[in-house]
Amino acid sequence: MPLQNRVTPTGEIFATPHRGMFTGNRGIIHDPATKTLLKKRWSTPAWLTCTCEFRGRRREVMATQSWTELFFLDEATALAAGHRPCFYCRRDDANRFRAAWEKGNRVHNVRMHDIDAVLHHERLDHGKKRLHALLMPLDQLPDGAMVQQGEESLLVTQGRALLWSPAGYAASMGELTQPMLLTPPSTMRALNAGYEVTLHPSARSIPSPLAGEG
Repeated sequence: MPLQNRVTPTGEIFATPHRGMFTGNRGIIHDPATKTLLKKRWSTPAWLTCTCEFRGRRREVMATQSWTELFFLDEATALAAGHRPCFYCRRDDANRFRAAWEKGNRVHNVRMHDIDAVLHHERLDHGKKRLHALLMPLDQLPDGAMVQQGEESLLVTQGRALLWSPAGYAASMGELTQPMLLTPPSTMRALNAGYEVTLHPSARSIPSPLAGEG
């Protein structure tokens, strides 16, 4: 039976047999004796996205009183949920993210602690996922941004909106009328400033026109 350790773009944690491209954590939020989650969904404002393989090390998931291993379909999913690249196992990506975050948000010499504080405010609203109004027209959102309409999460990439699922992306059949931004605004500005997001392979071959395209 799969463990409850897979993260949706809205930040919820659920169980699925599908594997993700990235792991990460929000601190210790599980009981190693039962390998089940505690009631809390984070224990630190530093929500990280990590590589699934690092220097040949292997961890038994939820086996110790250490950080709780979470998994993401791809990096766009992790960023939408409010995570950011880890400086330990993804140093190059973390440096690229920080540089783009500084450029997009017009700040200088920012510390990751400061980025975490901004993200923690942007991703949560009384303990639940905070949705944001679009900062620009839907078809102008940068690749890797994610939006929410009703119960559906969608990825924006190459001028297309793709429906998220635990297994990958699919064509969106409905018109996007009043989508809300899932990706934290400061992260979205980092994407707009040039941070390139690693996407699930299914995102590259699905035609799905955005609302308003002919």
